[in-house]
Amino acid sequence: MASDAPPASNGEASIDSYDLMPKLAANLDRHMVFPLLEFTASQLVDEESNAVKDEKKMREITQAKYELLKKTDMTDYVANLYCELEGLKEPPVEFADKKQKVFSQLEKYEQETAKITELLQRDDVINNLRSDKVANLEFLKREHEVTIEMVDALYDFGNLQYSCGNYADASEVLHRFRVLSTDNDKVAYATWGRLACETLTMNWESAMEEVQKVRESIDSRLANNPLAQLEHRTALIHWALFPLFNFEKAREPILELFFNAGFINTIQANCPWILRYLAVAVITGRGRSKNQGIQQKQMKDIVRIVKRESYEYQDPVTRFVHALCVDFDFEEAQHQLVLAEEVLRRDFFLLGTADDFVDAARHLIFESYCKIHSRITLKDLSARLGLNKEDAEKWIVNLIRDTRLDAKIDYQEGTVVMNHPPSSVYQQVIERTKGGFFRTQVLSAAVAR
Repeated sequence: MASDAPPASNGEASIDSYDLMPKLAANLDRHMVFPLLEFTASQLVDEESNAVKDEKKMREITQAKYELLKKTDMTDYVANLYCELEGLKEPPVEFADKKQKVFSQLEKYEQETAKITELLQRDDVINNLRSDKVANLEFLKREHEVTIEMVDALYDFGNLQYSCGNYADASEVLHRFRVLSTDNDKVAYATWGRLACETLTMNWESAMEEVQKVRESIDSRLANNPLAQLEHRTALIHWALFPLFNFEKAREPILELFFNAGFINTIQANCPWILRYLAVAVITGRGRSKNQGIQQKQMKDIVRIVKRESYEYQDPVTRFVHALCVDFDFEEAQHQLVLAEEVLRRDFFLLGTADDFVDAARHLIFESYCKIHSRITLKDLSARLGLNKEDAEKWIVNLIRDTRLDAKIDYQEGTVVMNHPPSSVYQQVIERTKGGFFRTQVLSAAVAR
C-alpha cells in the first residue's frame, strides 16, 4: 500500500508517503522522468523569496538528475550537474572527450542517411511509394541504390538524436525509418521512440496517434506473449498519463484505453497506484464528457475497482471514493478530500487538476447527500463540503443556477430544500423489473450447461 511510511504526529500517514515518484519512474523512460524531478525540485523553492526550503533534499534531487542522465548523450547538461555536485568551475576533460565523440557520431549518421533524407523530400519519390514496404525498398534499391544498411542507419541516428535530447529531430528521423523498414521489432521500438519524442515536445495530437499505434502493436505483435503484453501495457499506461492530464482531447480516448479489459486488468494486477489517476480523471470529467452514459459507467467501474483493490492500494483519492460511494460516510469523505487536495498539489500529473477535482468532489458529496435528505441545514452541508457557511451558500446558489437543480434555499430556516418528485407506480415497476429478462436468460443458459 502507498501508506507504509511512518505516521505523522497526528496519527495520519505523512503526505510524503503518498509520493508515487519511485513507482512512476520505474515505468517511464529516463528522459520522461526528468520533468518529474524538475517538478519535485520546484516544490522545494519558496515562491516569494526564491529560497530553497531544504538544501539536503535539493542536493539529492540534483544527484538523482545526474544518475538519471549520465548514461545519455546530453553531455553539456550532465557536465554542469557534475560541476554543481562536486563544486567545480570546469568539468573534467572526459566530458569534453565524450562530447567530441557524440558530435563525430552525429556527423557520421548524418552522412549515411543524407541520401534517404533527400529522397524522402522529393515529390517524385513520395508519389511512387506504396503501403507495401518490401515493394518500396525494391523500388528505392532499383531506382536510387538505397540499401538496408542506409535504412538501419536512420534507426541508429534517431536513437542518438534522442539520447542527445534533440527530440524533434529524433522524431522526424524515426518517422522516416518507420516508413521504409521491414524489421517489425525495430519498427515497434521506433514507435515507442516517437511517442516519447512527441510527449517531450508536448506535441499532443501526434503523441495520441503514437499511443494508438503502440496499443495496436501490443495487441497484435505480442498476442502470444502474455508476460510481454503485461509489461508493455504497464509502460503504455504510465506514458499515457502525460497526454491525459495535459491535452483535453486526450481525456476520452485515454479513459477508453484504460477501461479496456486488457488494460484495466493490467492496472489491477501490475500497477494499482494508477487508480489515483483514473479516479481523478473520471471525477473531474463529470460534465465534460459528450456521452454521459459512458461517464456514469466509468464512475460505477471506478467505484467497483477501488472497493475490490482497497486491500492492495489506498491513498486519499481512493479512500475518498470508497468513503463516499461505498461506505456513504460523509464525514470520512470530507476528511479524505482535504488530504486528497494536498496530495494532488504535490503530484506532477495532478497539480493542474486539484481545483477541478475538489469542486467535482463537492458536487458528488452534495448529490449523494441530497439523495437521502429532503431538507438539509446550511450549517450541516457546509461542514460536509468543507466550506464556511457563507461560501457554502454561494456554492449551492451557483450549483442550482448552473445545473438547474430542483432545489431552493430557505434563508429564514437556514436550510436547503430538495424537491424529490415521487415516481409513478408504473415507473417503479419498470425500474424493479428492468434487466429481469436478461438475468433469466443468463440463469437459463447456466442451467443448460
